[in-house]
Amino acid sequence: MGKLGRKIKKLLGAAGPGIITGAADNDPSGIATYSQTGAQFGYGQLWTVVLMLPFMTAVQEAVARIGAVTGKGLAAVIKERYSKGILYGVVALIVVANTINLGADLGAMGAAAGLIIPLNFTILTLFFTALILVLEIFTSYKTYSKILKWLVLSMLAYPLTALLIAEPWGTLLRATFVPHIELSFAFLFIITGVLGTTISPYMFFWEASEEVEEEEEKHMTRKNAPPKLTKGFIHRLRLDTFIGMLFSEVITWCIIVVAATVLNSHGLTNIATSADAARALEPLVHTFPNAGFLAKLLFSVGVIGLGLLGVPVLSASASYAISEAMSWREGLNLKFKRAHGFYGVITIATLIGLMINFIGINPVKALVFTAVFNGVAAVPLIFIIAKMAGDKNIMGEHRSGWLSGTFVWATFALMAAAAIAMFVTL
Repeated sequence: MGKLGRKIKKLLGAAGPGIITGAADNDPSGIATYSQTGAQFGYGQLWTVVLMLPFMTAVQEAVARIGAVTGKGLAAVIKERYSKGILYGVVALIVVANTINLGADLGAMGAAAGLIIPLNFTILTLFFTALILVLEIFTSYKTYSKILKWLVLSMLAYPLTALLIAEPWGTLLRATFVPHIELSFAFLFIITGVLGTTISPYMFFWEASEEVEEEEEKHMTRKNAPPKLTKGFIHRLRLDTFIGMLFSEVITWCIIVVAATVLNSHGLTNIATSADAARALEPLVHTFPNAGFLAKLLFSVGVIGLGLLGVPVLSASASYAISEAMSWREGLNLKFKRAHGFYGVITIATLIGLMINFIGINPVKALVFTAVFNGVAAVPLIFIIAKMAGDKNIMGEHRSGWLSGTFVWATFALMAAAAIAMFVTL
């Protein structure tokens, strides 16, 4: 293995909750939404990528800090500090959003695999569902994720494609830093989807709970007391979160650019199937005799790999929320026999998500709809996160400073405005 390979291996091996969360953020729902954005509006929404980076980083840093400081997941903290009505409302939001999202992701994995494997969609989707449940329940997620982190590298196909094709770099720079807004339902619908698939509810619950599990693994927890945190740990937490969000947004930018250049400029403005989305990668392999198949292969590996990484995150974050609300024993570091309820929720949520694929909904449209739903559901959750992260009674000396607090509250305002504008134009 060369020097570069060793560096990549070291980076992946050191990946914490922030980096894993950033990778899972570009799940099949994200790929579909960003591809549709580029195909439908060209470079018109590239500016949202730069806009979202500080906001998503601020929110994810806040939830990671809440988990690390309290030694508890988000639902457990909400249970202690707020009424049962707020707790159950928050849990219902995350469970519904995640179940729809993981169902759409499973369908996308089946559709993507169907591009390269001549098997029925139902068989492929059932196979991925069974595979994920077996690995998630009977394998340590940290062991499982070590394999899947390498599959995340398949997303580098989009940056490579962006560098290989002739891009109007002046136009790209202008579109990246100068906002372009259209007051139409279609435009605001996709923007809400872009925000929702980037700043998603499942990321909040997942990263907070994974910080807790990481503390337990490092024996930082104390009986009947919050963990004792060092400056080095908080610094690592913030750096890990920033790197994860930066990686996520770089990939997002490249997906939109490639889809706009390859699809929009050639008249394909509506992505109806996985094959349509895969065409965006054809320039990367155009020198090969069977470029179409290789493009589908790259696309399929990316969707399947990120689906295998993302679906467990979705089901587990929903289960964390329910388990914390019900005071059940929970955690992916526990064996099945020690956390029946936790793994039971994971199984039920995954199976309900699976069934969504057999009610006649187009997998690609389901992915975009899921992103929009997340964009709406995230609004009240960010409001609660902003309140908790800035509460001295909860966070003590680690409560949000003025900069962090400003960005988290601004994220709430931005996503609320996008959701309201979408409904108004409807």
